[in-house]
Amino acid sequence: MGLQNVVWDMDGTLLDTTQVVPEAFVRAVAALEGPEVEIDEVTAAYGRGTPEVILSFLVGRKLTVDECEAYYRELDDVEVALYPGVAQTMAALRERGRSVAVFTGASTRAAQILLGAAGLEADIVIGGDQVERPKPAADGMLLAARRLFTAPENLLMVGDSPLDLQAAKAAGSQSASAAWGHMYDPAEPADVTLNTPRDVLELLAVAG
Repeated sequence: MGLQNVVWDMDGTLLDTTQVVPEAFVRAVAALEGPEVEIDEVTAAYGRGTPEVILSFLVGRKLTVDECEAYYRELDDVEVALYPGVAQTMAALRERGRSVAVFTGASTRAAQILLGAAGLEADIVIGGDQVERPKPAADGMLLAARRLFTAPENLLMVGDSPLDLQAAKAAGSQSASAAWGHMYDPAEPADVTLNTPRDVLELLAVAG
């Protein structure tokens, strides 16, 4: 496959944020006196962009910078679990001289809060606020390629959402469905489907 490195989605791929992130949005909307929203409404809005964009959409009006702080306040002190095998896989990648790179639709600030809560350190974190166009556009993968000093076609994007796989395709990168993630759709085309995070190590070994 010619792989040189892996780029990971965060929510639903590295971190099990199935409940904590949408619940934080629900509480933030309530704090801003917005309409009552359900968790499935929140997850359906993930593709709209950064937390600030999602929160404004859910509240139903443009929010100020200060108002958007409501979401980050709700993220403080959350408990976040890694999916099984993630910590061991990240350690194995570093042992092989590979960087741990994360590309998420969440803002860089939200990503740092959630990764820190889970005790996971990444070498490169690309948040949705660092790119002009969110997934499924290629922007984040192209930026990751530049930061990893490699060509996009030598990167593998691992993600549970169809948007992750589409972003990989748009950049000319390879794609891997994270079958353990909560947004995994077996009908979405991918170059490979992974059953566990550790399956990445075998792909890299085959690639040499």
